[in-house]
Amino acid sequence: MPVQLAYREFGVAGEPLIILHGLFGTATNWSGVARQLSDQRRRVLAVDLRNHGGSPHTPDMSYPAMAADVRALMDDLGLPRTAVMGHSMGGKVAMRLALETPERVSRLVVVDIAPVTYPHDFATILAAMRDLSLEGIERRSGADALLEPLIPDQAVRLFLLQNLMATGAGFRWLLNLEAIGRSMATLVGFPTGDAGPDLGDALFVSGARSPYATPEHLQAVLPYFPQAAFRAIAAAGHWVHAEQPQAFLDAVRAFLDPSVA
Repeated sequence: MPVQLAYREFGVAGEPLIILHGLFGTATNWSGVARQLSDQRRRVLAVDLRNHGGSPHTPDMSYPAMAADVRALMDDLGLPRTAVMGHSMGGKVAMRLALETPERVSRLVVVDIAPVTYPHDFATILAAMRDLSLEGIERRSGADALLEPLIPDQAVRLFLLQNLMATGAGFRWLLNLEAIGRSMATLVGFPTGDAGPDLGDALFVSGARSPYATPEHLQAVLPYFPQAAFRAIAAAGHWVHAEQPQAFLDAVRAFLDPSVA
């Protein structure tokens, strides 16, 4: 059963674009990109996927379920067809949506992910977040200090701590950590089966240094999207949109608006 997704909207006119974040992310992470891409010509919706941000918590974290959520949002907003861009986990949701209902997706942008199963090392991160005692924490800096011994990378901690929300009764995680933990084997994979009709207009943007977009990974795209275009952004890894924002925006704009580029 689809859930009602929370979203942030940028721009009021033009062709619509839906942006889907990655694992542990939120629509807020993509606000800057969404604002830039709206640019008075495009209506951009940055979405919180289920069990993330302001969207409902539910035990099911399958890709078909998450794709159904996005379709339901499109129906609610009266969008019969839209461009869709997804990063990492969100890219897999976007691919699933395009494969299941290609008539609903005008253009597909997949950011630094492929339709393959990846090894993962999220167990330590999930355990650290789940076991963190939030009682008595008055600022995110306090939570940061407690997480540091288990998650030494400050950039990763700061990213995760964006999911820690202050309430009248203290702090709580916006993430449904239990459901994410139980679903990890599903999330690092990709549903197999019929590839569906060829979408045609698909762009796969990756960081040239990313371990998620090796030549072998990108080769796996072609059975699903035979006409896909590929663009590697130099001096960038998995967070290509944050590491090389202008090159990323230029690549996406050229694909979404070829007559303007």
